[in-house]
Amino acid sequence: MAIQTITWMSAFLCLVQVFSMPMPCQLQGQLVRTTHNLLRDMGGHFPLECLHENVVMSFPATAFATSGAPQLSSSGAKAIYETLKNIDTLFGTDELPTMWDQQKLEYFQNIIYRQTEESKCMMGRVDTSDYPIRAEGLKTYFGNIAAVLKEKNFSYCAWEVVRKELLYTLEFILKHNSDSLWSNRT
Repeated sequence: MAIQTITWMSAFLCLVQVFSMPMPCQLQGQLVRTTHNLLRDMGGHFPLECLHENVVMSFPATAFATSGAPQLSSSGAKAIYETLKNIDTLFGTDELPTMWDQQKLEYFQNIIYRQTEESKCMMGRVDTSDYPIRAEGLKTYFGNIAAVLKEKNFSYCAWEVVRKELLYTLEFILKHNSDSLWSNRT
């Protein structure tokens, strides 16, 4: 009986040690890719009936610029974090389209939330020299996206415009940022 108790206690202490280890403070590339794929798949192609409501928004590519460095700066990583946070805010409304796959939408929201919660630690490590320029571009971009939703009363077509923009944003992030930025833990 004593051996069994010692065995269980040892197993428990091992698990406590493993799960109490600090998590790396990095964005998780696989989760960003998953959010992109879920967003892409939850609604299909841009609907023809929404073409007349499509608007062109100026994408802030400079917010994610790497300036030739092999690894994204801390302010660039924060820009990606802020993008995920803005996406989480946009999808925090109760006025989401019912025509989208609701299971994929819920999974998308959960992953975005998880990414922002697990990446909060990056906030203290930001190189502030170029972040204000990045932040201003993101603020304007997401302000325009939110304005489209409000202006069009959170209609299905307005959400399709938002989905199109966010797909482009996530694609850009995935395509133009170094693999060394990402932690592939899921």
